[in-house]
Amino acid sequence: MSEAPKASLSDQLAAERTLLAWIRTGLALMGFGFVVARFGLFLQEFNEIRGTRVHPYGLSLWFGTAFIAVGIAVNLLAAWHHARLARELDRGEVPKPRPLVGGVAVAIVLAIVGLGMVTYLVSASGK
Repeated sequence: MSEAPKASLSDQLAAERTLLAWIRTGLALMGFGFVVARFGLFLQEFNEIRGTRVHPYGLSLWFGTAFIAVGIAVNLLAAWHHARLARELDRGEVPKPRPLVGGVAVAIVLAIVGLGMVTYLVSASGK
């Protein structure tokens, strides 16, 4: 029995580019989450300087943490998917197209967190 041909270099490089794109997405989500989490602290300091007392912005910590958690999940799932794809390519298998469940799940979670942020910002500013 003949051995299956190994994947071409272009296939391996394409898989690596996809991994790097998902890593960039995960890092961007984590960075944005950090900014959102610290935004409440900025607003508290700003309001103390102005001498005003406003609605506390404690939820920004939770929204920021949600973005960071999604970023971590994106990076972990990207690493898992890339390792599986690299094994398939090394064995000479033709990877089967898989549904974009991970990407769709990330989009849905981000939409939910975004809706929560909009609701929070509208309720915090509408005194």
